[in-house]
Amino acid sequence: MSTAPGSFLLERLHAAGLTDVTAVEPATGGLAATAGLARRGDGTSVFVKAFSEPPSDDVFATEAEGLTVLREAGGISTPDIILADRDVLVLSTLHPRPTTETFWEQFAHALAHLHTTTRHPRFGWHQDNWLGRRRQINTWTDDGYDFFAQHRLLRWLTEPRVQEALGPADRAALERLCDRLPDLLPPSAACLTHGDLWAQNVMSTLDGQPALIDPAVSYTWAEVDLAHLWTTAPPPEAHAFFDLYADLTDLDPDWRNRMPILQLRQHLAVIAQFTPDWGAADIVRTTLTPFRPRPKAQPNRHHTTPAPEPTT
Repeated sequence: MSTAPGSFLLERLHAAGLTDVTAVEPATGGLAATAGLARRGDGTSVFVKAFSEPPSDDVFATEAEGLTVLREAGGISTPDIILADRDVLVLSTLHPRPTTETFWEQFAHALAHLHTTTRHPRFGWHQDNWLGRRRQINTWTDDGYDFFAQHRLLRWLTEPRVQEALGPADRAALERLCDRLPDLLPPSAACLTHGDLWAQNVMSTLDGQPALIDPAVSYTWAEVDLAHLWTTAPPPEAHAFFDLYADLTDLDPDWRNRMPILQLRQHLAVIAQFTPDWGAADIVRTTLTPFRPRPKAQPNRHHTTPAPEPTT
């Protein structure tokens, strides 16, 4: 980007008609887009983000739709949409989440409610949307294993960075894992999911209630959200969240063992979009290890066959 982030966002806001914005303070934590807190002439602030080169005309429209459906169908707090066009997304402001176990217990109830009250007979969404700068494929599918295999795992194998990071043996192991998904994961219904639920996307309303940002929604397994949060370093105060969520949703005791497989989708997405990949490729290879063919036993090179006894 040729201009400073604050100036870039200010230009985008003014071009979109928000001419009362006087300054923009860049925000930290986002990975795909440039974001900041914009101050308006009346003293209020709004959150804004933009891409220097938008990956598509619908990237912010689909994000705004995701925020709306999480709030209206799932009953979970999200920011209000002020503006969503091709070049800029403007939202009401949220607050950093409290560093308390009570907050995460409230979030366990909110996420369990989202997942248990939005069941759907099929997997997918009525349109594709976006995970960072890559399109998320949401083609309607009747079978959850097929949906997860085709549109959440194997879909990433054509990405150039993934092809560079994972060799033929890795890709073959991923295909074997996908073939075995019905043996590895219990059957589960589809429900509305956030789709990009790492800890940085969990925030707070003014009155301290959990709120979510940056969704990539679809109807799929609830454990996809759980796995993302479980494997992306949630803070220590989130410890109580997982056991409470499991109790509220009747998860079986083996749920923790499934998390690495479900989280493959997000690790592959990170490899596809970012350099460095923060160890994602190493994690993928480790998870795929049991699905590699075992090397054939080699003959003992030090063993010699005794010479036959001489005949008389």
